[in-house]
Amino acid sequence: MRRRDFITLVGGGVAAWPLGARAQQPDPVPRIGVLMGQPAADPASEAMLSAFTQAIHEAGWTSGSTVQMDVRWVSYEVDRIRMAAKELVASRPDVILSHGTAITAALQKQTRTIPIVFVIVSDPVGSGFVASLPRPGGNITGFINLVGELGGKWLDLLTEVAPSTKRVAMIFNPDTAADRGAYYGPPFEAAALSHKVEPISSPVHNDAEIETVVTSLGRKPGGGFVVMPDAFTVNHRAPLILMAARNNVPAVYWLSAYAREGGLLSYGVDNAKIFGRSASYVDRILRGAKPANLPVQVPTKYETVVNLKTAKELGLTVPPGLLVAADEVIE
Repeated sequence: MRRRDFITLVGGGVAAWPLGARAQQPDPVPRIGVLMGQPAADPASEAMLSAFTQAIHEAGWTSGSTVQMDVRWVSYEVDRIRMAAKELVASRPDVILSHGTAITAALQKQTRTIPIVFVIVSDPVGSGFVASLPRPGGNITGFINLVGELGGKWLDLLTEVAPSTKRVAMIFNPDTAADRGAYYGPPFEAAALSHKVEPISSPVHNDAEIETVVTSLGRKPGGGFVVMPDAFTVNHRAPLILMAARNNVPAVYWLSAYAREGGLLSYGVDNAKIFGRSASYVDRILRGAKPANLPVQVPTKYETVVNLKTAKELGLTVPPGLLVAADEVIE
């Protein structure tokens, strides 16, 4: 049989299929792209992803059967984030779950059409992801983890547990923090004025700069620091906790993982629960909803974790009222 005759026969056979047979062909399985801004081996990041996968399963989606999951992990270095975002968008998922401000910004530059649901983003309006919280207006919506007013709350807690504090640094990475660090700045500075302590803006980009800042705070009594939320600070929490202990400097953090791993005190949200909540929006988008019509969700609960062992090592007495109000006390 000549090649031309073979092609004609196959083509004719396809065209002659009954309509019912065509209808029986399965629809393409929808695809969820996930871009995580922490190492895969990190227990906190694994807990967050697990919460999402469990919630999406409870919504009726089975990975590998009714939905495909493409999970990618990237360290919080700007160039790597850009490359990972470009590669994920090029794979054309039906919806993307985006972890953090810098990753969401990188994804936004790559697509204005693929739906994106962000998690662990503080200032989506200021970052230009959405037009407003109730009406996002584009292809992006999601779940805020913390509000700007907490910049003052963290300093309040620091002075409560360490009343002799005289100067407090706000540590952040301007390349990855919300609004390059400005989002939490005004409430932090207002609280510093109220408590009559010196506010210090301390941008850092690596472990060496973290060591320099914390060491300077420990050179004389009265130093303390607050860690601003962003993926850089959570990925570098080990040196932050180590330097605080080594220099005898009290600190307040935004994520419970810090306190559980040796930090003094944390006040913030349960990020794993936010990941679990985000599955509801991914589910609705897969079923036809538009991100523009899904309001950005705000935190519903904050938790306080106190590490008494660390407080004792720092020579601090945690006020009884703070211990009673804490959601978790580590002995």
